[in-house]
Amino acid sequence: MLYSKIEGSGKPLLILHGFLGMSDNWKSLGTQFAADGFQVHLLDLRNHGRSFHSEEFSYELMAQDVYDYCQANHLNKINIIGHSMGGKTAMLFAALHPELVDQLIVADIGPKFYAPHHQDILAGLNAVDFSIKPSRNDVEETMKNYIPDFGTRQFLMKSLYWAEPGQLAFRFNLSVFNGKINEIGKALAPNLIFEKPTLFIRGGNSNYILDSDFENIKNHFPNSKIETIPNVGHWLHAENPALFYELVSTFLK
Repeated sequence: MLYSKIEGSGKPLLILHGFLGMSDNWKSLGTQFAADGFQVHLLDLRNHGRSFHSEEFSYELMAQDVYDYCQANHLNKINIIGHSMGGKTAMLFAALHPELVDQLIVADIGPKFYAPHHQDILAGLNAVDFSIKPSRNDVEETMKNYIPDFGTRQFLMKSLYWAEPGQLAFRFNLSVFNGKINEIGKALAPNLIFEKPTLFIRGGNSNYILDSDFENIKNHFPNSKIETIPNVGHWLHAENPALFYELVSTFLK
């Protein structure tokens, strides 16, 4: 079963993080949504955060994990937010189980195929040698050679934890990602359609959702609208949480 943090009471709102992320990335926004009368479920997807590690990794399996979580917790008529990889998972889940989902919010990802583009990040993560018991600073210095962007490094450092005294490790399952990285970019199957209200939010400085993608989005999500948060990149919910919260809250109401 997926690890989750649950806060608040009311209509269930599931939040799915992106690749190499974890539920903690959404803690502040989750608290805000809980204060608005939602029962917020911050999930760690398989091979991420505190959830189980598995040699198997695909969108079909992640969507099934979310379904199993809903069944175990007797959740239906849910709203669901997904960012990046979590957005792809949320799209697939909603299309496969429309009877469970009332409203879908997708943050900075489309249903199309994305070519592999995490090579530098994976190289930086794989360069860390935990056998020499590096400090947190050592880990970041190693990653800096491959990942020059400070914000990206800080995001990745959130998954660093003390596996035992003196021994750091990453919470995510890096060895599986090395072999299954092509799964991350896979497209939503052409026949999958979700007809209930859907909101896509893209970052104005991000290239994940282009104007040319709008038609494909409408084909899969005919009852969708697309909003843009200006001057933010792919981590739009972290870069401008106030506007992200406002757009989502308005949509859910």
